[in-house]
Amino acid sequence: MAGEGARTKLDIVSKIWPISIMKAKCESPKKHVVELIKRSETDDLRAVFEKYATQTVDGEKYMSYSDLILKYLQLLDVEKYDPYTFNVFASCVDTSRDGLISFSEFQGFEALLCAPDAMYALAFQIFDRNGNGYITCDEFQDILKHTTLYQSIPFNFESEFIRLHFGKDKSRKVSYSEFTQLIHDFHEEHAWQAFRGRDKNNNGYISAKDFEEILLSLKSYLLTPFVRENIVTVIVGEGHQRQISYAYYTAFISLLNNIELCKRIYLSATRKDTSKPLAKEEFLYQAQEFSQITPLEVDILYQLVYLQNQQRVFYKHMKLVVPDNIMMTFADLDKLSPMEGRETPFKIQMQIAEQKLRLEQGHTERTFLLQVAESGYRFALGALAGATGATAVYPIDLVKTRLQNQRSTSFVGELMYKNSIDCFKKVIRHEGVLGLYRGLAPQLVGVAPEKAIKLTMNDLMRDKLLQKDGTLPLWAEMVAGGTAGASQVVFTNPLEIVKIRLQVAGEIVGKARVSAFSVMKELGFFGLYKGSKACFLRDIPFSAIYFPAYAHNKKYFADENGYNSPGSLLISATIAGMPAAFFPTPADVIKTRLQVAARKGQTTYKGVIDCAKKIYAEEGMGAFWKGAPARVLRSSPQFGVTLLTYELLQRLFYVDFGGNRPEGSEAKSVHLEEVLSRNPDHIGGYRMAIATFDGIESKFGLMLPKFRPSTPAKQ
Repeated sequence: MAGEGARTKLDIVSKIWPISIMKAKCESPKKHVVELIKRSETDDLRAVFEKYATQTVDGEKYMSYSDLILKYLQLLDVEKYDPYTFNVFASCVDTSRDGLISFSEFQGFEALLCAPDAMYALAFQIFDRNGNGYITCDEFQDILKHTTLYQSIPFNFESEFIRLHFGKDKSRKVSYSEFTQLIHDFHEEHAWQAFRGRDKNNNGYISAKDFEEILLSLKSYLLTPFVRENIVTVIVGEGHQRQISYAYYTAFISLLNNIELCKRIYLSATRKDTSKPLAKEEFLYQAQEFSQITPLEVDILYQLVYLQNQQRVFYKHMKLVVPDNIMMTFADLDKLSPMEGRETPFKIQMQIAEQKLRLEQGHTERTFLLQVAESGYRFALGALAGATGATAVYPIDLVKTRLQNQRSTSFVGELMYKNSIDCFKKVIRHEGVLGLYRGLAPQLVGVAPEKAIKLTMNDLMRDKLLQKDGTLPLWAEMVAGGTAGASQVVFTNPLEIVKIRLQVAGEIVGKARVSAFSVMKELGFFGLYKGSKACFLRDIPFSAIYFPAYAHNKKYFADENGYNSPGSLLISATIAGMPAAFFPTPADVIKTRLQVAARKGQTTYKGVIDCAKKIYAEEGMGAFWKGAPARVLRSSPQFGVTLLTYELLQRLFYVDFGGNRPEGSEAKSVHLEEVLSRNPDHIGGYRMAIATFDGIESKFGLMLPKFRPSTPAKQ
């Protein structure tokens, strides 16, 4: 027995300080394991500790409880926290129970948060008030009496359940492994006691009102807003106007506990097709493989699904009429899941593991044909997105081009336009509204492959430059963007020069109508690449600035779960386009001058350098920034619309090629580690701290009061 006690204590210590205390004599061959949460380096963790530690004893720094809970982890509100909860949270880190937290304790708790059973281990630490590796009945009772659940519906600690776990005289101590089962079974016992307490006639029935009160009090952490608001509607639908049987009571609670299991049954029945509607009979057939789900629970489930999708409900003889052909989708289950949107450590770690495994497979197992198919898919969506963006801002592009081609020389009548607004008005006056779209056809022919090439190449290069840990350095982002900008020039330069010739053709009154074919015939093959050097000077820096800025803007404007709404995508893309469009303007002016045919009396240019020199000599430095406002006004919204369309198309027509989904397209960021904590000082396991404390509430219902005062706190 002494040996077993020592072993148990060592088990608890090993959870806090993950050192190799004991090794099994026989070890199975090591398997490849995907690392979930990487522990922090000791020096980095010490730097964080010393930043927040305000107490010094014998030359050694310590954290106070306030330093840890309020300032570092920020688990409670500084102004109105509950002192009892404050002390409980802090003492689960303070294993020596001396009121101060040493660096070794701080580091030990970080290791605990990295453990796969972190929620159970943390809950055990909370109950183990003496820190001896065991839980007594008094400790168990003390914590539970302070929970909000107990305050709503008291628990009978003289019950057979307590005697079975702690012995007849309550002197037995519970180890960690036993505690994990105890805390799991406790809530079922509490629910049973609540039912018995309201079953006044001992006939196995309670009132509908009592049923609702029990759920709202004991199982509130399992209720979504929809379920909370429709408890009465569902039970009336079953014909239980006044009485709820114990069987129905337990089935309802069991269903709430097993929504995640229902998702597994659904995915198994639909072969992982989350959009396929599933009839109740099909779900029941598949549920036979899972003994935890009963037909009564399935009935309740489909009633909830029906209510979710109906604005009006119909009753017959005071009973909810549910059609036999009601169908359920995965989205319906998501809405019923109490864990939806909740970041428990298990969910986060599993998704990180899946992401990292996918990342490894993406580098080693994806076939060449699959990668080609993915590029083709991106190209098609990029073409549609590019055409949409170009059409939306083409009038601004036309105004920009005419202003840039306007020469500030002494020729009479040369200054046709005073500014962008004047140009816009004169085009409509002399050429009509359709004049604003002159040259749109070749522009669409060109912009579709242009944007497709740029977007596809940027995505491809980002995939290739991705680091092993799933991160992408800034230099890699700029290289990917610059490569994308360069790759488009070879294909799009001929289309660009034809577009510009057509756009400025309307400026000369009385001249015969110019067509795209006549322009190509006049220029010849090599003439179509006139100004290509300037195109490189413009497009490479544009893309090298734009794509990294867009990626970082997406992260900044994402919500707390790392998800980007359509509005945040549009804002991110539009803002990124401003500096990207403004700074390469001189190269854009040079490109325009080289590609537009000089009229009689106008300066001609031999090349990029010659053009730059002559513009500076004849018109000054300001000429290089002509059309900059129009360029920003055109490029920013164009790329805003283009990238928004591109991202939404990828979400709408998602195809899994074994690579990475666009960042921000799911409720969890593709780089899930960033979701854990946005505090840069939360490193290693501490990035899991908030999720773990939240998990003991959502999984165990261990909800301690956070705002109501009780006993004085230890500071």
